[in-house]
Formats: sequence, structure tokens, C-alpha cells
Amino acid sequence: MTPEENVTAAMDMLEKRCGSTLRRSRLWRTPAYPEGAGPPFVNAALSLDWSGTARDLLTLLHEVEEAFGRQRTSRWEARKMDLDLIGLGDIVLPDAGGFRAWHDLSPEEAATRMPEDLIVPHPRMDERVFVLAPLCEVAPDWRHPVLGLTVREMLDALPASDHEGVAPLASGDEGMDATR
Repeated sequence: MTPEENVTAAMDMLEKRCGSTLRRSRLWRTPAYPEGAGPPFVNAALSLDWSGTARDLLTLLHEVEEAFGRQRTSRWEARKMDLDLIGLGDIVLPDAGGFRAWHDLSPEEAATRMPEDLIVPHPRMDERVFVLAPLCEVAPDWRHPVLGLTVREMLDALPASDHEGVAPLASGDEGMDATR
């Protein structure tokens, strides 16, 4: 399967497992992260109604990754599938101080450390166009519970150079329900 087919199939699997309709962004082609880590990625975002815990949702995301052959051996390795829990309503885990500690790490230090606890919202989401551009299609007005900014505001705050190479795939992609 192509990366586009894998991402679409993963969203289909999540929809089936959650039993709810998901709002899906278009598929986006983005440069590999970190830079030079491989061929361009295909990214997307989805929003769903979730009544379980953040940890339960992360477990589900990992199960879907494994169904697509993901094996976790090292941080930021090449992978077939990478599903991240970006945010969950106004939940902050482990707490605002714990979030800030990870958010404020330098990129170099963040690349060498793994948190022992789940960090929600994702501590570096506000720095990544490949997260924010698709997320802006499904939740532009979601307000970060610690930073106080909406997804649209975070995306607009990034320099133009960060947007280079980030673009939606053709709008007619099979299976995509683009929402604005």
C-alpha cells in the first residue's frame, strides 16, 4: 500500500474501533521530520468524540500503528505509521508544569529524551506545520489549554520558511472528507 492508502486505512480503522464518525483533514505531503530522515511524509488530522481516558486513546493509536507494522525501537526512527495524540479537549497531562517542562526543552534535548508520562497536549505541536496545517482543517478554533492560542493562531505564528514543502495532496483523494 502507498503511504496515502495507509493513512486512509488507519483513519478507517480508528473510525471503526471508536464507533463514531470522524472529521478528517485532507492528506498533506510534508518534508520528513527531522529533516533528512527519509522521503516526504503523508500527514493528516482527525477529530473524534472520545469518552475514555487519554491513556486509553494512546493505547488505541499504538494498536493501529502495530496493525500497520510499526515497531518501536528508537525515537524519531523511520516508520510506516506514526499516530500522535495531539490534544484531548482541555485536558493537560501530567499537569501544566509537566507540560511546560517538556514544551520548553530545546529541540536538541527533546530529541534525546523520552517522557516517562503521557504529555497532553503534544508539547511541540505549536512548532510543527505538519501537525497544525491538517489540524487547522478539523479544529481551527480549538484553544490550547496551556498556551491559550487556537490552532489557527499557532499555525499563523510560524514563519513562512516552516511552510515550505507542506501542501495538501489533490483534493479529490479517495476516502477523504475534507472539513474546514
